[in-house]
Amino acid sequence: MHLQKRVLVTGGSGFLGSHLCERLVAANHDVICVDNCFTGSKQNILHLIGKSNFEFLRHDVTFPLYAEVDEIYNLACPASPIHYQFDPVQTTKTSVHGAINMLGLAKRVKAKIMQASTSEVYGDPAVHPQPESYWGNVNPIGSRSCYDEGKRCAETLFFDYRRQHKLRIKVARIFNTYGPRMHPNDGRVVSNFIVQALKNEPITVYGEGLQTRSFCYVDDLVEGFIRLMGTKDEFTGPVNLGNPGEFTILELAELVIEMIGSKSKIDHLPLPSDDPRQRKPDIALAKKELGWEPAIKLREGLVKTIAYFDEFLKRSN
Repeated sequence: MHLQKRVLVTGGSGFLGSHLCERLVAANHDVICVDNCFTGSKQNILHLIGKSNFEFLRHDVTFPLYAEVDEIYNLACPASPIHYQFDPVQTTKTSVHGAINMLGLAKRVKAKIMQASTSEVYGDPAVHPQPESYWGNVNPIGSRSCYDEGKRCAETLFFDYRRQHKLRIKVARIFNTYGPRMHPNDGRVVSNFIVQALKNEPITVYGEGLQTRSFCYVDDLVEGFIRLMGTKDEFTGPVNLGNPGEFTILELAELVIEMIGSKSKIDHLPLPSDDPRQRKPDIALAKKELGWEPAIKLREGLVKTIAYFDEFLKRSN
């Protein structure tokens, strides 16, 4: 059987990375999954280990890596506030040194490389919804800055490598994504609410719960990655990937309680610092250049995500 491409995925045993690896393996590519397992887990890729076109390498991207590959998806970085604030210096290093090391590898082996950036580059946006042309409103010295500014610097490096070394780059700005294999303790609203509702515990909503988020199901996002990687070299992005359906946090909490039939009550807590009030991607560019838009509705994606966490909690008990 012909293996189409040799693909390296950093952060490959994480939530997004494991779904991407699965998709690439199914498409018969030769996949190297790299992860230091700080937030990723081998559980997420156990079903791939043993396949002839998949290998797992425990490695930290802040150190150089040598591999002969055609494409690199650079996803390595803790992506939830609980994890990226645990060791903020390491978070910045992962984004910045990781980008430098992966760009260096791409330059050496002439690979095409995609950076998994984030909607957090827009900070607490003064423009709504956020188009790629918006430069953002980011606090450079706050508790979330290690992640926000680390990702902004990584984007800078990608574009400088393109200008200076003619590297083939792609930059995706990822908005809130959810689905099976989310980390159960990552403090993100979807996993938080589902776990709390399944346990009939109070659901913690910050402030009035009127801040908005858009939720993209993981399969839709991975489709966006693959389409972006397949675009012509002239198209670099950055391109927003996310679901433009906008919901308040309170609406999400009520929907989860209803779908699970939970006895949970909603518990309002004070708002954390630098928490964005609104998040909604403008995906006009993704529609135009990738022919991409999300297909999976929130309720449909939540059914699969709730089933995953229900099973996860039963195994953990």
